[in-house]
Amino acid sequence: MRNRNDDIANAMELLARLPGLGPRSAQRIVLHLLRRRESLLQPLAQALAALEQSVKRCGECGNYDTTDPCHICGDAKRQQEVICVVKDVADLWALERAGVHRGLYHVTGGLLSPIDGIAPDDLDIAKLLERVRALGVREVIIALDATVEGQTTAHYIAEALHGQEVAVSHLAQGVPVGGELEYLDDGTIAAAFRARGRMGE
Repeated sequence: MRNRNDDIANAMELLARLPGLGPRSAQRIVLHLLRRRESLLQPLAQALAALEQSVKRCGECGNYDTTDPCHICGDAKRQQEVICVVKDVADLWALERAGVHRGLYHVTGGLLSPIDGIAPDDLDIAKLLERVRALGVREVIIALDATVEGQTTAHYIAEALHGQEVAVSHLAQGVPVGGELEYLDDGTIAAAFRARGRMGE
């Protein structure tokens, strides 16, 4: 039979699995929540339960939302002929926060990495190619991390789109080598987005 210590230990163990948290941080969070049951713990538990029930993955772009297609894909005012490719939803949200893109998005779900055994079939690239053809996309903006894996993935996508009537561009100045989009400030993202260049240039 579980006791209160088991419940506390389980909560701390689960929190410690979150990015940027370790056992000590998890312990501090659990204690903080227990001290503020009514004002924080209970509302948080309800919010997480609602999140689990209502949020789903968009079948088009891979974003998280309460609707499928998500509010971005379903917005007729967005530029349907421009798709921005990102590694994950955190990058999509970073670009939306910066307010630099008014087109659609596509989440690959990761980056190519032969060392880690991540091949094209492990990413959502085939769906991207389908969307480009179906929507008559004129430009694909590749907004992937400025890492070896990001560049490898970008070149793979550019090659896959070769021969189609679509411009392929990439983020330019402002993104440092090894930089990840979700950690960049809005101004840096905006500068890189505006100064994007054609792939291969």
